[in-house]
Amino acid sequence: MALLMILFTGCSSTLKSSGNGGTPPTNATESKAPEKQIPDLTGEWKQANSKSDESYQAATISGDTIEIYWVSDKGDTKSLYWAGSFVAPTTTDAPYKWDSKNDHSITENALLASSDDTKTMTYQNGVLSYEASAMGTTTTVKLEKQK
Repeated sequence: MALLMILFTGCSSTLKSSGNGGTPPTNATESKAPEKQIPDLTGEWKQANSKSDESYQAATISGDTIEIYWVSDKGDTKSLYWAGSFVAPTTTDAPYKWDSKNDHSITENALLASSDDTKTMTYQNGVLSYEASAMGTTTTVKLEKQK
């Protein structure tokens, strides 16, 4: 009986000696889900869903503007498609959407520019998307930020 008391006491004292009331220690390398951050959309963007490496759309977001270009000849030729307003996100809510207002003073003389007054832009999971129309065909363009 004395031997059993010593064994149980030994086990009991081992748990208490951990300093956390018998709770197993947490692994210091356990990772928690990273805190969401407000996305920074400024910079250069390139179409990810183009069917050609030689022609695609590309965008630049700077300050409160977004400019989108038709790019061809492997990047040697750029034609303005959109020059409009950009409203930066202020929360981590996804998807993030804004209505970009066309700056017609910039696009009015561009042959391949959209004549739409507004264009709804959506950002979600690292992809900036919008609808683009040309020659009677509308497609959803998906851009990814360039590093």
